[in-house]
Amino acid sequence: MTFRTLDTADLAGKRALVRVDFNVPVDGGRITDDTRLRAALPTIAFLSKAGAKVVLLAHFDRPKGKVVPEMSLAFVAEPLSALLEQPVAFASDCVGPEAAKVVDGLENGGVALLENVRFHAGEEKNDAEFAAALAANGDVYVNDAFSAAHRAHASTEGLAKLLPAYPGLAMQRELEALDAALGNPKKPVIGIVGGSKVSTKLDLLNNLVAKLDRLAIGGGMANTFLFAQGHDVGGSLCEKDLADTAREIMKKADAAGCELLLPVDVVVAKKVAPGVETAVRQLDEVQADDLILDAGPESARKLLAAMDQSLTLIWNGPLGVFEVQPFDEATVSAAKHAASLAKSGKIVAVAGGGDTVAALNHAGVSADFTFVSTAGGAFLEWMEGKTLPGVAALEA
Repeated sequence: MTFRTLDTADLAGKRALVRVDFNVPVDGGRITDDTRLRAALPTIAFLSKAGAKVVLLAHFDRPKGKVVPEMSLAFVAEPLSALLEQPVAFASDCVGPEAAKVVDGLENGGVALLENVRFHAGEEKNDAEFAAALAANGDVYVNDAFSAAHRAHASTEGLAKLLPAYPGLAMQRELEALDAALGNPKKPVIGIVGGSKVSTKLDLLNNLVAKLDRLAIGGGMANTFLFAQGHDVGGSLCEKDLADTAREIMKKADAAGCELLLPVDVVVAKKVAPGVETAVRQLDEVQADDLILDAGPESARKLLAAMDQSLTLIWNGPLGVFEVQPFDEATVSAAKHAASLAKSGKIVAVAGGGDTVAALNHAGVSADFTFVSTAGGAFLEWMEGKTLPGVAALEA
């Protein structure tokens, strides 16, 4: 896709309406992780330095179109101001006189945060009148919230039709990284898809087998494929009713020339707990009371060798129950190997999804990947080949 970039925009003295993701984790009224605030800083600073009046739009939680005081964004203004090292004005509404008063009071380079857009039912309905009311406080529109781009809401899609629209710097970087991973990747391309259930990733698997050279399947969902091949998976998590579906995906992969990498050995235990007795089993050795909780060492070696033969990696989902040691070994070894390849420029490594980010952080390698997306639903829908309304609306 092609889109206008901020460095081509006329910004001095203009009101820039910026959609950001400030749906941050909170405990007792305090932000426990300010990653999403920090992600927005480069775009805010760029606009401010260019002399724009920066007007931030965001949602918080799920007020469902009603004013819920405990879901106000007011608590964000102070920590954001500290990060920016400049004052952030706050408006008690995102449209109407209250919003206009705060926006009109901004000097060039000033920053304001407007109240939760989801306090209005028109936001999630993508109501044209509500979008127009938002647009009344802007001259240009900037979307810097990829994580909300899979929603066709007024502040993510409707506004882009009313004002000159640009991706923010974080959004632009995300789109460029995703294009490098699936849009126009360097081949061969390998994918890793893990997690517990096949049923949650059917669209993903069907899309990827048609696009990748190799696809490694891990986690609990691999058990369903092993069962579909006729292997006994003991007492492991397994969606046996999806065996036919798994066989269809394998057939589709074969027809598309996509090599499926399934575990050839597994790590088992009798229960999921730290420090329990474990065993490595070949696929024909799994016992009735075994729980498959990780890919085995030979499976991990095959995956690392496949990475060595690839130029692009896209990853979503862990290979085992990484939260409980020692069932993190396959995930950690794969993550460290991918990070090493990416750091040395041998592979473009892009990863995303909540569990994936947690697994890479657990392995201590997130910073060495080419790109790690913190956008859960949007990243998954993009991997599934779906059109993201908030992205499509930015196309030039």
